[in-house]
Amino acid sequence: MAEVDVNNLGCEHYDRNCALISPCCKKQYTCRVCHDDHELDHEMDRKLVSRVVCLQCKVEQDVTKLCESCGCEFGKYYCEVCRLFDNKDRQQFHCQQCGLCRVGGRENFFHCEKCDLCLSIGLKDNHKCVEKVSHDVCPVCMEDLHTSRAQMTIPPCGHILHRQCFQQCLRKGHYACPTCNQSMVDMDNVWKDMDEEMKDVDMPEEYRDLDVVITCRDCHKESTTKFHVLGLKCQLCGSYNTAR
Repeated sequence: MAEVDVNNLGCEHYDRNCALISPCCKKQYTCRVCHDDHELDHEMDRKLVSRVVCLQCKVEQDVTKLCESCGCEFGKYYCEVCRLFDNKDRQQFHCQQCGLCRVGGRENFFHCEKCDLCLSIGLKDNHKCVEKVSHDVCPVCMEDLHTSRAQMTIPPCGHILHRQCFQQCLRKGHYACPTCNQSMVDMDNVWKDMDEEMKDVDMPEEYRDLDVVITCRDCHKESTTKFHVLGLKCQLCGSYNTAR
């Protein structure tokens, strides 16, 4: 695909007044997302960008906040580290520990050292840490999580997936974490409904008193329960998210 038309200011990802010259293929793209969407055989390392083109006067120059030729501001928000320019106020801030810019306001986030990720302040001392959990791909769409621009969801198990992917799983009736199979939402009402369903199903006599050992994917403990064709109930937490 051809390079992005630099006669048009900004792109669908960022509102800015300059285009980046990719350090890898020397082509002009409004942002690294546009580059990566079009150049399928490689990705842009935005931190290595050293040259930009002003979209007002078309002068190529070193990376800076203001055009050295016409004086226009390339972006109201400018991060020298990430080579990020943006005229839209997204409450951007650069996180030194993450090594990139985040959105949403620094005061609304904290950096969890163990997860190695900026999380909502409401999750401070209120989430399960998983070592460097963001340095992986989303288990649903397989896209990188740490550098993702999409919102993310952290279920009780502590694994991360894109919020859109999380909602997609729920719509399709998949309530278990794709990574570890622990329930991602409160399933108490579902388990109560299963209790009632099981009362209405008579088991064949040869299975009626059959005990089986199960492992619960929610409480992570073993217990012995009565075999039933509809499900195997954890005798410790009541979950049916179990396996023999």
